[in-house]
Amino acid sequence: MDRVAKISSQKAVVIFSKSTCCMCHAIKRLFYEQGVSPLIHELDEDSRGKEMEWALMKLGCSPAFPAVFIGGKLVGSANTVMTLQLNGSLKKMLIDAGALWL
Repeated sequence: MDRVAKISSQKAVVIFSKSTCCMCHAIKRLFYEQGVSPLIHELDEDSRGKEMEWALMKLGCSPAFPAVFIGGKLVGSANTVMTLQLNGSLKKMLIDAGALWL
């Protein structure tokens, strides 16, 4: 839990991902295409990735990846992020967190 909290607060947008996950790839592209440069933490490339995956699930992220944090707060996984994008509230969250300037 502590490691997830530490990493998730290192940048305005942090994505816990797996390099082989297609939904993770789609979420990363969504942020890149909006001009956001998130910190990407690949769980499958971390020796403690499985432990972090369990911590993300305990925080309420199901599935555990992609897990998106904005402004140090857990937003959720792909479904939540896509819903926020479609209803227009993701952009405001990104601006408020300092990840996007307009």
